[in-house]
Amino acid sequence: MIHQYKSNGYNIVMDVNSGSIHVVDDLVYDIIPLAEALAEKGVKDPAAVKETLGRHEGLACTPEELGEAVDEILELSAEGQLFSPDIYENYVFDFKKRQTVVKALCLHIAHDCNLACKYCFAEEGEYHGRRALMSLEVGKKALDFLVANSGNRVNLEVDFFGGEPLMNWQVVKELVAYGRSLEAPHNKKFRFTLTTNGVLLDDEILEFANREMANIVLSIDGRKEIHDKMRPFRGGQGSYDLIVPKFRKVAESRGQERYYVRGTFTHHNLDFSRDVLHLADLGFKQISVEPVVAGPEDDYAITEADLPVLMEEYDRLAMEMIKRRKEGRGFNFFHFMIDLEGGPCVAKRLSGCGSGTEYLAVTPWGDLYPCHQFVGNEKFLMGNVEEGVLRGDIRDEFKGCNVYAKEKCRKCFAKFYCSGGCAANAYNFHGNINDAYDVGCELECKRVECAIMLKAAEAELEEGNQQ
Repeated sequence: MIHQYKSNGYNIVMDVNSGSIHVVDDLVYDIIPLAEALAEKGVKDPAAVKETLGRHEGLACTPEELGEAVDEILELSAEGQLFSPDIYENYVFDFKKRQTVVKALCLHIAHDCNLACKYCFAEEGEYHGRRALMSLEVGKKALDFLVANSGNRVNLEVDFFGGEPLMNWQVVKELVAYGRSLEAPHNKKFRFTLTTNGVLLDDEILEFANREMANIVLSIDGRKEIHDKMRPFRGGQGSYDLIVPKFRKVAESRGQERYYVRGTFTHHNLDFSRDVLHLADLGFKQISVEPVVAGPEDDYAITEADLPVLMEEYDRLAMEMIKRRKEGRGFNFFHFMIDLEGGPCVAKRLSGCGSGTEYLAVTPWGDLYPCHQFVGNEKFLMGNVEEGVLRGDIRDEFKGCNVYAKEKCRKCFAKFYCSGGCAANAYNFHGNINDAYDVGCELECKRVECAIMLKAAEAELEEGNQQ
């Protein structure tokens, strides 16, 4: 499968199955789909390909130029970098039979929040239920469950999530200490992360987090007027002025690494690149601003009609990032970060985050769900930290969720980058985890294209610096 597109003056060709990326001249770009059609018919002999393409009226080139272009294409094909076969669909059958281990938990340390974010899927921390804080006892049982169900895996991940986890900070600290006490006896290593709105953040919390938390996610939506509109206190006051100085201190104290400022854009700020650049101008180097996921009944929901504007915004952002990197003012944008060398393992490329199998969410009272976005939907209640996973059928359903189980993904060039997208979004929009959230798919495809173009620009910049 080949995907071709033009971006910022680059002719980019993706060989989807091998993961190979090529930046080519205009002639090769025009010939590749013709050569692919011939390859599908079994015509691979160089002379036959050249003769057939030489009769094509749309190619303005000399026979010599055509010959060189065909030789280049056929050489790449012989090396498995063009027109490569799909080797993964057969693999996925064994993949579904694999014995899974739990490697990560999202601990809902607090089903409560001190903000009233308008787009919050957790209903201000309540998750369609009651406000509650996780007890130390439940938290310990969750870590025990993780250790007991992690098999031979050494590295385990725990995200303190909410609501707002700093509303239950003492239990967070005690659970970190308990997790550390489990490491040596069980040959495990915990990687703790924290997601916070920053309202309660202080020097004591920051010192502890810098010592114990591998990553911190800081929630901020961008410009003051945008942030305060969507992330106010319950009394309606804005939270921007309170959190920005704290977040800047976090970023600097961690050497501009091992954190993200993470925002959400909505229909109300389709010009979201301005919010990304606002965060960059505040000095943040690790930025993630993502589209809201909401139903059509919400006035802030992203709609299909918004897509053309958003596509231009991603292009605008990518171009500005190139400019700033040349000026020595670069920053990372999460959705444009892509690894063209190694990348994720095959299992992750096929099935994504591992929700419902390797990754589970734990409520304050110890119930297990496939991920935080399913919490509160009793249909997906899988068990609890005392008895373990009681609904193996739910686990097996998620184990079978992969890019080949989703008809919409089969012919999508981005399938090995997004891994089929979010199961929760698919379920919430279509009632089926093996479907796909269409607006999200369109945006993901655009982000992948921009990310690859940025790689081409980076390579060109590095080449120029070496000369």
